[in-house]
Amino acid sequence: MAQYEGYCVKDKKKVQFEGEVVTLKNGRRAAKGKCPSCGTTVMRILGKND
Repeated sequence: MAQYEGYCVKDKKKVQFEGEVVTLKNGRRAAKGKCPSCGTTVMRILGKND
């Protein structure tokens, strides 16, 4: 698992989370993990270089 930065909607702030790379239905790649403070699912859309 790699370290990513994403926005937690529940906490309304940017958080560092450990996540795995998943492929969305439209073919884009995203990092998906859990917020360390509240446990909500956090996702970040990755670019082509990530």
